[in-house]
Amino acid sequence: MSAPHADRARYDRATAHLDAPLAIVDLPAFDDNADDLLRRARGKPIRVASKSVRCRALLERVLERDGFAGIMSFTLAESLWLARSGFDDVLLAYPSADRAGFAELAGDPKLAAAVTVMVDDTAQLDLIDASRGGPGGSEEIRVCLELDTSLHLLGGLVRVGPRRSPLRTPAGLADLARAIAHRPGFRLVGLMAYEGHIAGVGDAIAGRPLRSRAIRLMQSAAKKELVARRAETVHAVRAVAPDLEFVNGGGTGSVQHTAAEDSVTEIAAGSGLFVPRLFDHYTSFRGRPAALFAQPVVRRPGVGVVTVLGGGYPASGAAGADRLPQPYLPEGLRYNPLEGAGEVQTPLLGSAADDLLIGDKVWFRHAKAGELCERFDELQLVDGDRVVATVPTYRGEGCTFL
Repeated sequence: MSAPHADRARYDRATAHLDAPLAIVDLPAFDDNADDLLRRARGKPIRVASKSVRCRALLERVLERDGFAGIMSFTLAESLWLARSGFDDVLLAYPSADRAGFAELAGDPKLAAAVTVMVDDTAQLDLIDASRGGPGGSEEIRVCLELDTSLHLLGGLVRVGPRRSPLRTPAGLADLARAIAHRPGFRLVGLMAYEGHIAGVGDAIAGRPLRSRAIRLMQSAAKKELVARRAETVHAVRAVAPDLEFVNGGGTGSVQHTAAEDSVTEIAAGSGLFVPRLFDHYTSFRGRPAALFAQPVVRRPGVGVVTVLGGGYPASGAAGADRLPQPYLPEGLRYNPLEGAGEVQTPLLGSAADDLLIGDKVWFRHAKAGELCERFDELQLVDGDRVVATVPTYRGEGCTFL
């Protein structure tokens, strides 16, 4: 792995002909990260989480590799768009209330064969049925159930993990599976269980040894509990739907742990391709930062200070400093605590500021992966010290799905 100062020199040379703001993907780093995900998946196929990529060209690039199969999408509109674009295995990971989208799905045999939608409540089935739009909407809808993976402690008084599906017990999922089996127009093909409190929470926080230890203890308990409950759930659902095609689990931070479970047939991952700053704090793996954006220096207000244009690109989630982009290159820059990352301009402090001139680029890492692409129309694909291609993001193709 090259040193950060060498990477900065490469990125500056590669983009010398381009004005910032701009965003890049370092292709060798992207490919190395893909290799690492495959190694940790232990031979199980990886379904790519599109929300963490949001660029068709890069989805195509990773899906060309042996070991990656299918897309995990985030809205029904995106799922249909991807299916119309030629992706033939799209799992929508979140329930939808897009009536027009369901009408299109139910009326097109190609789309209905390519897209699987998420349900965890019979009311969602009712909405889909009400959206079918008459006799033309007769295609069978492929559906997937989601298991709530959260860890419950003290008899359920304490809950650790994302609040997603209301389905927690094997019996509850089996009941919904039976409801689907007896309902015309639907076919149960999959089961999903995303353990966000394991996959999406770093366990090696710099300067926080006690908190890191507490997270590792929590995750150890959560893994043990989930392995047993997920296996029981798969057994219960397969008793109703023996032709279940897939059981999806995991996430970038838990790939190797989830891959070890016999009940899981495929792994979900996406952030591990770009490796944003929130994925720096794991003991189980270390990736290479592959996606960055650059802002131009436009002011030098004084000693130890420069101002760059824009940069106020916070990531989703609970508001906090960890959701801000990280001033990455040159090393040694930090935010002014009274201003942070600004809508139109961002002051940066540190001795490295004194070596920057007007027009120089400061390179940042976004806190989360694909959300960076909501800010840029295109990505510059860098190999070595050259831009080898320029590709549109979803936004650059006129698609903003949320």
